[in-house]
Amino acid sequence: MRILHTADWHLGKTLEGRSRMREQEQLIDELVSIVEKERIDVVLLAGDAFDTVNPPAAAEQLFYESLARLSDGGKRPIAVIAGNHDHPDRLTAASVLAAPHSITLLGLPTAEVQTIYVPSCDETMVLAALPYPSESRLMQLLSAESDEQQLRKRYDEKVGELFATMNEKFRSNTVNIAMSHLYVAGGATSDSERPIEVGGAYTVSPDRFPKDAQYVALGHLHRPQSVKHARQPARYSGSPLAYSFSEAGYAKSVTIVDVAPGQLASVSEIPLSSGRALVQWKATEGMAQVYRWLEEGKDRNAWIDLEVYVEHSLTLEDIHRLRKLHDGFVYIRPHFSEREELIWETRENVPMETLFERFYEKQTGGAKPTAELVQLFMELLAEEDGGEEQ
Repeated sequence: MRILHTADWHLGKTLEGRSRMREQEQLIDELVSIVEKERIDVVLLAGDAFDTVNPPAAAEQLFYESLARLSDGGKRPIAVIAGNHDHPDRLTAASVLAAPHSITLLGLPTAEVQTIYVPSCDETMVLAALPYPSESRLMQLLSAESDEQQLRKRYDEKVGELFATMNEKFRSNTVNIAMSHLYVAGGATSDSERPIEVGGAYTVSPDRFPKDAQYVALGHLHRPQSVKHARQPARYSGSPLAYSFSEAGYAKSVTIVDVAPGQLASVSEIPLSSGRALVQWKATEGMAQVYRWLEEGKDRNAWIDLEVYVEHSLTLEDIHRLRKLHDGFVYIRPHFSEREELIWETRENVPMETLFERFYEKQTGGAKPTAELVQLFMELLAEEDGGEEQ
């Protein structure tokens, strides 16, 4: 059996108000191409299909169109679980329509397993699927325990109990897979994995995975990574697109799992090329360096977080010009040159222009006033002194 494991699509997500829908459409096109080229038998989506519990209509439409295309009219089974960003009831609302097309939608955590026949390889998968197990969804009240350490311990135990119950349903003649959307102790996180429920940061030990699972498909962390110290291959497929600048430089991919009943799973990655990269520019040579990069066509199809070293504050004209030259600028942050701590001397020993320049630098975090601004200050000061003499 050949399985494609993906997660954290976050359909409908924007980047500081900028739509990513076109990139997400391209991603689905690439996934459809992969499942056909790689002869994938089953697709597993390990949570966070959407970015919010109330996704825009366009995101929902793309989701259902994606499932229809990936399932190939029901020939290729798909299983989807709710992540912390998904509304469990909303995700499963279409189950009655999806089931006849071999699409399984799971919202709330239970100890039930899914038995899925896979016609393309004439095998059966037993799937121990655990949608996002928040405390509220597990019906574990935070108020029941007052000690934080005991709370975390009890959470870890509860998840382990559910997996242990599901493990009993595994059979020797089936492909036995576990899937969940949670934090495993030791995983590397990024800024875009914001927890949106109390308890979202609680972790689970890899020892809690079903002991007889041949592979554990995980979602929640956006960096593709294998889980250390697990008894079986366990992996976060990562998000297929970069969703925050903390993910700059991540290689995005999907995970392919080859497995047969009673055999050890073989795991590989297929890199993804869809979407605009998120990059960080640090222009230590000032605006001239930024314009030079733009002329060279650097990162032409990327989203950019720009930090530019300057002596004076950027004007609106500067910012508008940059955005006109490249539509990918998301952040434009001035970095004022390092300066020595201000040494305040008596007014008699320091020219007024110097005092004003030092005051201006202190108030702006290091920006130097223009000559015109200093001149204007001196003229106003002279008018004020003249008024006092009269």
